[in-house]
Amino acid sequence: MTDLPAGPDTGEGEDEALAEEARRLFSGRVDFLLSAPSLNFLPPGDYPEVAFAGRSNVGKSSLINAVAGRKALARASVTPGRTQELNFFEVGTPTRFRLVDMPGYGFAKAPLKTVERWRRMVNDFLRGRQPLKRALVLIDSRHGIKPPDAEMMAMLDQAAVGYRLVLTKADKVKASELAETLAGVEAAARKHPAAYPKIHVTSAEKGMGIAELRAAILADVEA
Repeated sequence: MTDLPAGPDTGEGEDEALAEEARRLFSGRVDFLLSAPSLNFLPPGDYPEVAFAGRSNVGKSSLINAVAGRKALARASVTPGRTQELNFFEVGTPTRFRLVDMPGYGFAKAPLKTVERWRRMVNDFLRGRQPLKRALVLIDSRHGIKPPDAEMMAMLDQAAVGYRLVLTKADKVKASELAETLAGVEAAARKHPAAYPKIHVTSAEKGMGIAELRAAILADVEA
């Protein structure tokens, strides 16, 4: 776990170089490593990690697939709550870092005891996982920040895990509605000490913002 970077400005050339390095990296090896149903099954913490978090049906699997440049790396489903474990993916040859697909939260169609177990696992993972460099909290562009999102943000604040807010499904709303949602999310981010100020606007279907998000992930793991 790390604090957010100080965020010094980089030149345009450096930004382009980082984006190109990230593109090449994700066009190479991205492999599923394992699923951890509990913290006892976590892989050794020998590589930096970036975790994806979001409400059920926010488009998390689709975004991971888009970032990784794969069609079915992470399994997408119309059934909320499909991801019930911590799923790890390795990036690079040799491995440079890992992506972590966390269980969806919110209206998961699962027994309350199961949902509570997921919650405890995620909370313990966030608080105790030393290689975790950053979390990405996905927000549906059609709805903005909902109470479960605010709860996750507060959990990350308390765990001192720096996180980026990522708007998903930006192609599903009108430009005016997207601008309104973005403004609201930016305002909310300013109230959270662990939130990165820049909001990423993405569409897995259209490829919007994917290159920038890849570069941000690479910058975070190498910070």
